[in-house]
Amino acid sequence: MLGPKSVYAQQCYDGNFIGADFDIKEDLTNKLHENWKDFNAVYRPVWLQSNPGKSKVAAGLACGMLWTICKGIRKGDIVLCPDGQGNYFVGEVDSDYYYKPNEILFHRRNVKWYPVMIERNSMSQELKKSTGSIGTTSDITSYADEIESLIGGHKPPTLISTDSTVEDPSVFALEKHLEDFLVQNWKQTELGKEYEIFEEDGEIVGQQYPSDTGPIDILAISKDKKTLLVVELKKGRVSDNVVGQIQRYMGFVKEDLAEKDQQVKGVIIGLDDDVRIRRALSVTNNIEFYRYKVNFQLFKS
Repeated sequence: MLGPKSVYAQQCYDGNFIGADFDIKEDLTNKLHENWKDFNAVYRPVWLQSNPGKSKVAAGLACGMLWTICKGIRKGDIVLCPDGQGNYFVGEVDSDYYYKPNEILFHRRNVKWYPVMIERNSMSQELKKSTGSIGTTSDITSYADEIESLIGGHKPPTLISTDSTVEDPSVFALEKHLEDFLVQNWKQTELGKEYEIFEEDGEIVGQQYPSDTGPIDILAISKDKKTLLVVELKKGRVSDNVVGQIQRYMGFVKEDLAEKDQQVKGVIIGLDDDVRIRRALSVTNNIEFYRYKVNFQLFKS
């Protein structure tokens, strides 16, 4: 996204570049670490100094997105940028990072724009969700086939199931939207009584929060601000492998995001558990398991 609500989209298109600022006003040419976590360790304090009162969570998100634009995106990668009117510019990144002080979005990459645009209404619901996520950057690599089809003028089917073990694609689709449903109905859940999904300036940033071992499904904070909660959602029966996965996320949150007086807890949400996960959780004191239930009913009117 090129500026708040794509305010700079047309200028970037006309100038053949993408960019960002994030209040870090210095040339990063020789300061872009290969690992985004190392970059964050250096520039989180810089960002916090420019944004007093903000949290480490917000700082980590801002610095991570800046690193993605400056370093994480590679030459030859394809970018989609909303124009603010319901369409997306499509282009190929064809330069390394460079700095343009005293101009808009001064941390930049050059882009060769394609002579096509993608209409948001032509996207599948899943791609709409990913491209519409809160934040400056979002990785949509998993939708490459659909995007190529859209660029070629072919609209893919809205509901696709390539998994031979899925008997009913419509049921599969319901579970794919579990995360969105939970986020939208958070306040009505048991977890919503004690925790709030992390927000910054009134916008949710705690959904798919990036970590150094993968995105955290939901990052929440207790209403007394003393506990950070890592939520991992698993569709269907849950393996005990998820315990190690959520512990890695929790370790990242404790080390990189938690303030000195905050503790970290975890919640695993799945359709069902088994004896292995119950055994694994029995020796942890800061991870809980919740079951979800998909309920679909018809009522004659």
